[in-house]
Amino acid sequence: MSFLDFFSSLITARSPMLLAMFAGAAFLAGLARGFSGFGAALIFIPLASAIVGPRIASAVLLVVDGVLTIGMIPPAYRMADRREVFTMAAGALVGVPLGTVLLSHGDPLTLRWIISVIVVILLMFLISGWRYSGRPKTPLTLLTGLVAGLFSGAAQLGGPPIVAYWLGGALKGAFVRANVVLYFAISTVISAASYFFGGLFTAEVLIFFLLALPFYGAGLYAGARLHGLADETAFRRICYGLIGISAIIGLPLFDSLLK
Repeated sequence: MSFLDFFSSLITARSPMLLAMFAGAAFLAGLARGFSGFGAALIFIPLASAIVGPRIASAVLLVVDGVLTIGMIPPAYRMADRREVFTMAAGALVGVPLGTVLLSHGDPLTLRWIISVIVVILLMFLISGWRYSGRPKTPLTLLTGLVAGLFSGAAQLGGPPIVAYWLGGALKGAFVRANVVLYFAISTVISAASYFFGGLFTAEVLIFFLLALPFYGAGLYAGARLHGLADETAFRRICYGLIGISAIIGLPLFDSLLK
């Protein structure tokens, strides 16, 4: 069977509504990522996992985000606190492989329940507005990186712990965004290596990557254009609503509605 035949058979096996949901999730995830520097996984993973499963969803987001955010890295590198970012990434070196093992060997249905619950908890955490207000300390930075790496390896959900840790300090929003972008550039490399050795990069991942690519790219572009122009408080509330809806729709309880 040729690649085009395989592509066609895999796509036609799912209803147009499901494919539209997948594309819409990719666009909304890109919009959040382009605007704030994080939040893509909280929107994309629950919805996409309900359509293609958590292993494919996590690998697709890793690749599509890694490819399309390359242009964000140079300005982030110049602005970021590189010492702090590299310290955080050192923690991810331990956390990401642990999360990848969970993703590779866990039961898909159980993983979806875990992902949905974690997304709801992280959403409540973000809404609470809690931020670490102390000075960054190396052991705490490493621990935060480890936790974020664990979440990233398991479901690409490492953003909220990182943001909560950095956003409460003395850094202004633009510098926090630069730190986040640079950290995720590094953690993407770590995750890609871990996913490769975990056997998570499959033909299905490539196909759904190609489907998600234009929509995620359009969302990234729109989000980047909105950054600095839109009301950040209003946009954040919209993102919170989208995250909540994604977590609910992605619950296995509603699988009968997605067939």
